[in-house]
Amino acid sequence: MAKKLAEEAIEVAIDAVNAKPDAVIRESADLFYNLAVLWAGAGVRPEDVWQEMDRREQMLGIAEKLPKSSDKIAALRPVRRPIVAMDGGRRRERR
Repeated sequence: MAKKLAEEAIEVAIDAVNAKPDAVIRESADLFYNLAVLWAGAGVRPEDVWQEMDRREQMLGIAEKLPKSSDKIAALRPVRRPIVAMDGGRRRERR
């Protein structure tokens, strides 16, 4: 079942990259079905997953990996560096 789940996830991703929304819908339904079957086999209840999602939102905000604090989010942003190009042997900066 785990292999089937992975296969369906890959199909959803490929269809999304190829901009095929109807195929994404069909494959997503397959993905959800196979995920539900895998959960049942593993003894996982959907309520347990929703509870974990709620826990993550409470602790970290919507995105699991991003901190809630705006100071911490600003610290994660890359520093913008000037783009430097060579133009006939001369250095030219663009911003």
